[in-house]
Amino acid sequence: MELKRPGTQPSIKGPAEWFTGCVRIDPLSNPPAPARHSCAVVTFEPGARTNWHTHPLGQTLIVTAGCGWTQCEGEERVEIRAGDVIWCPPNHKHWHGATSTTAMTHIAVQEALDGKPVEWLEPVSDNQYLGEKS
Repeated sequence: MELKRPGTQPSIKGPAEWFTGCVRIDPLSNPPAPARHSCAVVTFEPGARTNWHTHPLGQTLIVTAGCGWTQCEGEERVEIRAGDVIWCPPNHKHWHGATSTTAMTHIAVQEALDGKPVEWLEPVSDNQYLGEKS
C-alpha cells in the first residue's frame, strides 16, 4: 500500500502547450502498471482553460470548487459548479476550465490506453471560450 499525504507531491504549472491561462495541477495518484488510471486536482484561475482534447478511455471530472465551463465539440458550452460530476466518453473532443470571472477546481480521473491518457489538440479560441458564434 502507498499513502500520499497532502503537501508531499509538488504542484505542477499547467504547460502552455496544453492550457491557456494560469492552471495548477496537484497530482493525487498515478500508480504503476498494471494500473492504468491517474487522477489529479486541477485549479483554473479565471479565464484559464484546457486545449481541445480527447481521452482514449474517457474522463470523469468532479468539480470541487468554483464555477467553470465545459464544451463538447458541436454542442453548446455548459456551466459547471462545485458538486457536479461530468463523464466524457472515450475519444469525445472537449475542453473545460474556469469562467472568465471565477476560478474553478476539479478532480480529473482518466485511464491510459497503451500508456497515453490524453490526446492534446488545438487551443480553444476566445470566441469558443466565450460561447460566441463565429
